[in-house]
Amino acid sequence: MKLIIYYVGLVLASDVVAILLCLAVEKVWPAASLPLFLGLYFGILWAAWVAAVRLTEPEAASIAARTTQPAE
Repeated sequence: MKLIIYYVGLVLASDVVAILLCLAVEKVWPAASLPLFLGLYFGILWAAWVAAVRLTEPEAASIAARTTQPAE
């Protein structure tokens, strides 16, 4: 449940930034606004998922991943 909450929060916050950026671009170059927003939108979906997974990773798993035994 925590993962979904982080994911939705990250997507909503990032989408607000993308919308504001695309509104500013639309005033200068209207044809670029839609492709820019679509690229940002799908990039945000991917990046928010990666960030949410890393933020909600259990502490024991991250410690175990960092402290691996060297091969003999």
